[in-house]
Amino acid sequence: MRTTLTCAALALGLGCSPALAQSGELTIWSWNIAASSLKSTVEGFNKKYPDIKVTVQDLGNQPTYDKSIAGCAAGGVGLPDIVSIENGEAENYWSQFPDCFVDLHTLGYTAEDQKKFPDFKRTELEVGDKAYAMPWDSGPVAVFYRRDFYEKAGVDPASIKTWDDFIAAGKKIQAANPGVTMTNADFNGDTEFFRMISNEQGCAYFAEDGQSITVNQPKCVGAMTKVKEMKDAGIVSSADWSTKITNNTAGTVATQVYGGWYEGTIRTESPKENGKWGVYLMPSLTADGPRAANLGGSSLAITSASKNKEAAYAYLKYTLETNEGQITMLKDFGLVPSLISALEDPYVAQGQPYWGDQAVWKDILATLPKVVPSRGTQFQSDAEIILRAVQTKYLAGGYADAKAALDDAASQIASATGLPVK
Repeated sequence: MRTTLTCAALALGLGCSPALAQSGELTIWSWNIAASSLKSTVEGFNKKYPDIKVTVQDLGNQPTYDKSIAGCAAGGVGLPDIVSIENGEAENYWSQFPDCFVDLHTLGYTAEDQKKFPDFKRTELEVGDKAYAMPWDSGPVAVFYRRDFYEKAGVDPASIKTWDDFIAAGKKIQAANPGVTMTNADFNGDTEFFRMISNEQGCAYFAEDGQSITVNQPKCVGAMTKVKEMKDAGIVSSADWSTKITNNTAGTVATQVYGGWYEGTIRTESPKENGKWGVYLMPSLTADGPRAANLGGSSLAITSASKNKEAAYAYLKYTLETNEGQITMLKDFGLVPSLISALEDPYVAQGQPYWGDQAVWKDILATLPKVVPSRGTQFQSDAEIILRAVQTKYLAGGYADAKAALDDAASQIASATGLPVK
C-alpha cells in the first residue's frame, strides 16, 4: 500500500511509471512499415526493461482502425495495450469514445513532455486538458525521384520550383524515357495530391478551430485546379499503394510525391534500385510560394482496457520520447521523428547510401517548422469520403471548374456534419 500511495503522489509531478513498469506483457496493434519500426525498438527497450515482453501485431492499416473502433464500441473488449492511431483519424476516437483511452497525464506525461513535440503534431491528440496519445511519426512532404530518368531527360530537379515546372518536367521525362510515367496518384481511393497542395497553401477541409468548413476557399480551389491540370497533362497515372510499390521496383515511374515516411517504403521494398533515387522539395503554386506540407503521421495511445498501463507508458516514453527510439525507427524504416530533439541527431545530417549519399533527412526534416497545422476533426472520415467522390467527378469533367466542385463538396460536408461553410 505504501508503494501505491507514494507513486500516486509522484504521478502528480514527474510520474512513477518506471518504478511500476518492471515486468508484464504488452500487445501493440499497428500496420506495415509502422509495425516493423515498432518491432525494431523492442531490443533497445528491453535493455532498460528486460522483463517486459512486447508483441507488435501487424494488422494492416484499415483493420487496425476497424478493430480498435469496434473494441472501443464494445467497452474495450479485445483491445491491446497500445494502438497506433493516425493523426487524421484521432478525433474520431476521442469524440465517439472519450473513455476508451488513457489520459497520459495520469501516467506522468507533463507539460514539459508535450513541448518536446511540434504543435501541429499535438493538435488532434489533445482535448481540453487531456492528452489521449503521444506523437509518433510525421509526414513532411518530399519529392522522391529517379536520378537516371531525370538525367536522361536533361531535367535538373533544382529547377522545379512550381507545379507548372513539375508538369513541364514530366512531359520531358516521359518523352525521354518510354514506358515511364512522371508520377502516380490514387485517384480512385485517395485525395493525397489535393491534401498535400492544400496544406502547402494553408487550406484544409476545416477551419483550425474545427467549427466550420473551409474546403471551398480560394487556396483549396487552386490546389484542386492544379491536380486536374497535372492529370490532363498526362503526367500522372492512377495507382494504389501496392501498385506504386510495383512501379517503383519495375522502373515505370520517375517520381513519387509523399510524406517523408515513404523513404522507408522505397528503400525496403525496392532494394535493387540502390543509388538511383534522390529527393527534392515539393513544388509550389508560385515560384516564391511555400514548399512544405505534411501528409500522414501517427501517434500511440494506451487503451483503458490495458492491464499494464505503466509498462505501456514506459514503452511510449522510450520509443517516442528518446532520440534512441526515434532514430532507430528512422534508420531502419524511415519513420520520420516528431520528437524535436531527434532532428539534431548526427544521423540526420549523414549522407544516405541508398539515396546516392544525399543527406535526405536533413533536406526533408528542414521543412517541418514550416508546416501549417491542419485540423482533421471528428468529421475527417466523412469529409474524405465526400471529397474522393467529388474529385473523381471533377477529374472526369463533371463540374464546370474546381470552385463548383468544392462548393458541392462543402455543401455535402455541411449536410453530413451540421457545420457551417465559412
